[in-house]
Amino acid sequence: MSPARPARRPEPAPVPADRPEAAATPEEAPGPWPRGLSRQATMRISDVLAALRIEFPAVTNSKLRFLEEQGLVDPVRTPAGYRQYSPADLERLRFVLREQRDRYVPLKVIGERLAALDAGTESEPLSPALIVTEDGVPRSGPAEARYTTAALAREAAVDEQIVVDLVQAGVLRPTPSGHLDAWAKDVVLAAAALAEHGIEARHLRPFRSAADRQIDMVETVVAPWRGQSSPSARGRASTVAAEVGELCTRLHTALVRAGVADLAP
Repeated sequence: MSPARPARRPEPAPVPADRPEAAATPEEAPGPWPRGLSRQATMRISDVLAALRIEFPAVTNSKLRFLEEQGLVDPVRTPAGYRQYSPADLERLRFVLREQRDRYVPLKVIGERLAALDAGTESEPLSPALIVTEDGVPRSGPAEARYTTAALAREAAVDEQIVVDLVQAGVLRPTPSGHLDAWAKDVVLAAAALAEHGIEARHLRPFRSAADRQIDMVETVVAPWRGQSSPSARGRASTVAAEVGELCTRLHTALVRAGVADLAP
């Protein structure tokens, strides 16, 4: 005797054509990035600034408004006209500010990247906020890792005299609080490597002078916006300064590389 066949499930009844279920359900769009975070707008702009300043001490109200004007974030407006942000908006702002700070990416490119993230063609994991000091130096654990000359020498694993010499030569300049800024470590590491080739701190003064001239050039470019009082103008000044500064860096690097290439046998 052949085994009994399992009972056949009844076919579902056809759905009338005039019912919504009859239409094919399109694949849902992935939705704006970041996903999985609340989009309920309950945060005031002051709340967002307080959250962002843990990692970006210099961020301002005008900067956030400028990023809004550029279409990179879209806060909700209350009937009274006040902006309110969601946790997802906050993470989107962190992404934009990190791209500017860490990679000097132009806003146009950041916008294209966000569009790809929104479309789901790219992915980007969420990263926790990096806690920094008021000088922009990352904190280490519960204690603030301030870059005094001694602390910076330990962080860069170099003799403290190298840092002292760079300060005395004017290559490194302490902040008004007496600490060295977030970029000082990169300067110290490069200077320590050059010292192995007999290049001392006093030989690096032309680099400081050249950097100052480039900074003056950037300041001239952004002067029209810095002279305006509108939040949008101040935000644009900050963004243009970062972009032009990065272009100056690339130009300097290309010129040095080209000149060094001619020295090769």
